[in-house]
Amino acid sequence: MPKMKTKKSAAKRYSFTGTGKVKYKKQNLRHILTKKSSKRKRNLRHGGILSSDNTAEIKKRLLPYG
Repeated sequence: MPKMKTKKSAAKRYSFTGTGKVKYKKQNLRHILTKKSSKRKRNLRHGGILSSDNTAEIKKRLLPYG
């Protein structure tokens, strides 16, 4: 059986924490920043943690060796 291929687009978007949770960068911080409040932009800087029901899907299909 050959090795499973990692989805490279997913590998660039998601990473794993030490406890196995999936971490990602939040969207909406690239352009059109003038209409967004400072509080909203500040909160978007921090990475998000994916919910547990989506974590299994990411690990199984997109990042099999993650």
